[in-house]
Amino acid sequence: MSSNDDFPKKFSSTRRTFIQGMSLLPAASLLGTTSLFPRMALADTPPTAQVNTTGLAVTDSEVTVGILHSVTGTMAISETGSVQAEKLAIDQINASGGVLGRKIKFIQEDGASDWPTFAEKAKKLLVNDKCASVFGCWTSASRKAVLPVFEQYNGMLYYPTFYEGLEQSKNVIYTGQEATQQIIAGLNWVNKTKGAKTFYLLGSDYIWPRTSNKIARKHIENFMEGTSVVGEEYFPLGHTQFNSVINKIKLKKPDVIYAIIVGGSNVAFYKQLKAAGIDLSKQTLLTISVTEDEIDGIGGENIAGAYSCMKYFQSLDNPNNKEFVAAFKKMWGEKTVIGDVTQAAYLGPWLWKMAVEKAGSFDIDKIAEASPGIEFTKAPEGYVKIHPNHHLWSRTRVGMAQTDGQFKVVFETPDLIEPNPFPKGYQ
Repeated sequence: MSSNDDFPKKFSSTRRTFIQGMSLLPAASLLGTTSLFPRMALADTPPTAQVNTTGLAVTDSEVTVGILHSVTGTMAISETGSVQAEKLAIDQINASGGVLGRKIKFIQEDGASDWPTFAEKAKKLLVNDKCASVFGCWTSASRKAVLPVFEQYNGMLYYPTFYEGLEQSKNVIYTGQEATQQIIAGLNWVNKTKGAKTFYLLGSDYIWPRTSNKIARKHIENFMEGTSVVGEEYFPLGHTQFNSVINKIKLKKPDVIYAIIVGGSNVAFYKQLKAAGIDLSKQTLLTISVTEDEIDGIGGENIAGAYSCMKYFQSLDNPNNKEFVAAFKKMWGEKTVIGDVTQAAYLGPWLWKMAVEKAGSFDIDKIAEASPGIEFTKAPEGYVKIHPNHHLWSRTRVGMAQTDGQFKVVFETPDLIEPNPFPKGYQ
């Protein structure tokens, strides 16, 4: 998700309690290795000169990576889970023997919800610290800010957020879904399951919601029979007064409210919907921007009955996810929740480890070449595979929000959806 505008300065949520002190925790102190990744005997460690020919921060016993997220400012509430997940993965990898016989050391920098700061910190991690990879960013604005840095200095970024697509880089592995994987499957589901014909599109006013709704409108108008968009509106980030648009929705009576509102605005929007008498058990609402993290601030009672289209929900019932959730809560506390982007962030260190070991090298060009085709069968979401375009094959799911803040999964695609960041007919 992205914005070139200033984000609101404050956003209250119980998730904020996990931010303080996170950057001070060394990887070695973090507990949570699961039985999915048992300790392996260390194999012969290949010589550093063989696996590091480009001057990265790799020694005979250690490899240094970067973590670059906002742990201060308005985006800290959303990015906290990503930092937690990356540290969990690093701890588990170290406990299972490391990468090419080397333990992972991380250097954490704070993007501070400020896009120029992200670019500055990315350069530090690559040029000064010579990090072998970086796990980070959340908004598309932060990703767009650091992308030229990664391409100029030939670094590798693992980016975890579902986003608008229209991008592909040798220097990025996109572990979240691109727009068509979320949007098209979700719209087809609501059309078929709910008989939905009319849609009211809402979004925060910046590139990710506007581009996503552009794809949604084209699919509704051009690819689904007898369907139409009856309204489309956008709101500044931090907007908290939705009564006017809620009145319009009540007049238009759309079959589906399609909401791509982000950040603190979600709290006001869903509370005001409920106060206006809109019952989400009767009025279908489909969002691609609300995860368990956001519900932690919204309150389950204010959004129960709404549908969210993601690739991951904390409630997924599979052995991988059960062990992941248990390990996550053991490390970060029983009250923590795990959303889609948090899980996607967890994938980053594991996919990097697998690429390094496939390539037999920490060199960026070699792991970029080795990444396509890598399969991670222990992913909490079930299974993922890296496409040659550096996005992931993955399933799409629809969950219904519950009063306890979790989602009940009501649909998932039977097969993995191929990532297509440049869809024909939707641009």
